[in-house]
Amino acid sequence: MTIFPHCALADEGGVSFWVPGFFGSLAAAPQQPGWSLATSYYHTSVSAGADVALAREFQTGRIPANLSARLDASLTGTGDLGFVIPSYVFATPVLGGQAAFALVGAYGVTSASLAGTLSGNLSTPVGSIPFMRSDSFSDTTWGFADLVPQFSLRWNAGVNNFMTYITGDIPVGAYQSTRLANLGLGHGAIDAGGGYTYFNPATGHELSAVLGFTYNFLNQSTQYQSGVDMHLDWGASQFLTKQVQVGLVGYAYKELGCDSGSGDRVGCFRSQVFGVGPQFGYVFPLNEGLQGYINLKGYAEFGGAARPTGWNTWLTFVISPAAAPPPAAHRMITK
Repeated sequence: MTIFPHCALADEGGVSFWVPGFFGSLAAAPQQPGWSLATSYYHTSVSAGADVALAREFQTGRIPANLSARLDASLTGTGDLGFVIPSYVFATPVLGGQAAFALVGAYGVTSASLAGTLSGNLSTPVGSIPFMRSDSFSDTTWGFADLVPQFSLRWNAGVNNFMTYITGDIPVGAYQSTRLANLGLGHGAIDAGGGYTYFNPATGHELSAVLGFTYNFLNQSTQYQSGVDMHLDWGASQFLTKQVQVGLVGYAYKELGCDSGSGDRVGCFRSQVFGVGPQFGYVFPLNEGLQGYINLKGYAEFGGAARPTGWNTWLTFVISPAAAPPPAAHRMITK
């Protein structure tokens, strides 16, 4: 099952267009033609040290341009969002594969707090003047997130499944460059990649991985441009029955290119993070021709750099066309 969520505070603060958990198990597996609807509740809780806190101070304009600054501080943040994701799978093959289109819309709240001591030297016409102040402020934003369209193609060859996708950010969400918490990026982005799923219905074994790359456009409000990002999502699961799925999920993220632009006052600022956690899924029939799917997964993050890290959870409910019953020889095992 694939989910396409996106929320961010701002790339300048070490948060990317790609969101942990972007893809999941069965990401490249074929889908049933027709309309589907996914709804998801996403919660995240993160914290960061002085490097990210200083980047946020620069981003929000709280540090004078003529100040050479040091910051002994910490940043904490939470996010709670609800996603509505309609998608359509075309029955007519495209390039020998199965084409699908999805559009992500989200509404929710993000909160962030920063506390610490800012010090440095303030450049003036008469020389350098020592500067120090205590900073403690917080911010909460309610609103809609950016819109995220996605187009994908999937190919099936027995237990092997392949996919490619392209997606991007339409920056229409709640965003103000001077705010500590935002629901939009403030700039556009394009993300593309490919994936593989091994799924054997006879044994219930499943393994998926999706690799993608993000190009970020210039944020016109801050004149800041983030570098190219690489991200890998993976999932491994076992269907204990035709309905019950258990397994692990994980991701890796690495910023490959340096940040740039006239508004970049923190240098290269390459971000990275890794995450891993459990997942549980349940498939059940609805009325004729439809099925439901519930998935709960969570990630604990580690190895973070120049990026807020912590943990996040997803609770997803999907309504989609039901799959046709497979031949008896290929049915999934039941226990």
